[in-house]
Amino acid sequence: MPDYILQLDRHLFYFINHDLANPFFDLVMPWFRNPKFWIPLYIFIIVFSLWRYKKVGAVIIILLATTAGFADFTSATLIKHQVQRLRPCRDPVVGLTDINRIPCGTGYSFPSTHATDHFAMAIFLCLVFGKKWRWVWFAAIFWAALVSFAQVYVGVHFPVDVICGAIYGSLVGMLFAYIFKKIQPAF
Repeated sequence: MPDYILQLDRHLFYFINHDLANPFFDLVMPWFRNPKFWIPLYIFIIVFSLWRYKKVGAVIIILLATTAGFADFTSATLIKHQVQRLRPCRDPVVGLTDINRIPCGTGYSFPSTHATDHFAMAIFLCLVFGKKWRWVWFAAIFWAALVSFAQVYVGVHFPVDVICGAIYGSLVGMLFAYIFKKIQPAF
């Protein structure tokens, strides 16, 4: 990574991790980045899709799960092991001042798999439901961005990690939405 991008990334990390620190964020951000916190949302998406669209809803859920699984596998297993970027808490420069609001975590940092997975699901949902309900765009992107921001705030990812994870996840979401449209062109 070019040195000027690395320095900018570290400065942005410091700004989010330190300068934006407040008791409210300290309380909620660890929850927002935890996938278990979002289980009610996942259940709602499943129940709504099956209730409203029956068989097509089942296809939506299967492709949504496949989207998340593909994004997760390629991000966590393939890309991270090739890039091998250290997490902020293990970075020799940033680790000295990093505020860890959760345990550091295992593995590498680039890209953020949380950002990849959530943006993949968000973009898939936007492209599937966005024509019928425009508000889905705002809600889904906000949800994925909130999870991504929380990753930086709690100290486990750099901003470039979540930005690149969001871009890659968005591409994965577009791919699987395209597959859905080919399978269900009338939807």
